[in-house]
Amino acid sequence: MNQLTNDTAKALETLRKTVPLVHNITNYVTVNDCANALLAIGASPIMADDIAEAADITSISSALVINIGTLNQRTVASMVAAGKKANEMRIPVVFDPVGAGASKLRNDATREILNQVKITVLRGNISEISFVAGLDVSTKGVDASVADGNHDAVAVAKAVAQNLGCIAAITGAVDVISDGNRVVEIRNGHPMLSKVTGTGCMTSALVGAYVGALKDGFIAAVGGVASMGIAGEIAFEKAGNIGTGSFHAAIIDALSQLDAAQMQERAKLNEA
Repeated sequence: MNQLTNDTAKALETLRKTVPLVHNITNYVTVNDCANALLAIGASPIMADDIAEAADITSISSALVINIGTLNQRTVASMVAAGKKANEMRIPVVFDPVGAGASKLRNDATREILNQVKITVLRGNISEISFVAGLDVSTKGVDASVADGNHDAVAVAKAVAQNLGCIAAITGAVDVISDGNRVVEIRNGHPMLSKVTGTGCMTSALVGAYVGALKDGFIAAVGGVASMGIAGEIAFEKAGNIGTGSFHAAIIDALSQLDAAQMQERAKLNEA
């Protein structure tokens, strides 16, 4: 058992004892899933996207998760205000640039948030993080494109982490986490996760839970991503043969029962 796996397992124990309050400014397609995933992993969710209270709610939270999945100009201002408050109070920020590269609004919003808010963890697929890295992308809506899969995920993650001074987490068939120097590959998960909407958003929310409890962005990214991957494996074992609806519910079940022993037994972490 390597030290990283032990640290991640201990992080889950700390999360469940701490019960961090995680403020999510997220998208209305997956907001319920994110809330339930946070409750299942042991955190407490709150969702407040109005500019009149976004910063106030952030000020009492352990972490802020910004997700641009269903973007509108009203919420961009709330995201920036909440992010600035988080920076002011040294509250960690997770940013999920959903669909970055797909439209001018998303591209502009991604740049504005990154220019005005110091990000702790940037979590996205290879197309989204490649856009942040300044590479040409062919984002397929809010999903990664096959063409962008040819990008070197390790190189992209390291470059983005170095440029932004954050942790970069690229999720896919093999997940890649980097702080600009260290690189971890995570080989947990199941292809059926891609057939359920919101698994990426839930992963970002889980990272928010871990970083809210730990303040360590690297272990938080590993913990959040590994938790979703392991939950996906367990969900498939329990309900994958029934269909995507049952599989969806089984993900929440698996997260709610995930413990340090399962993390140590099942996590497939490889530090390059």
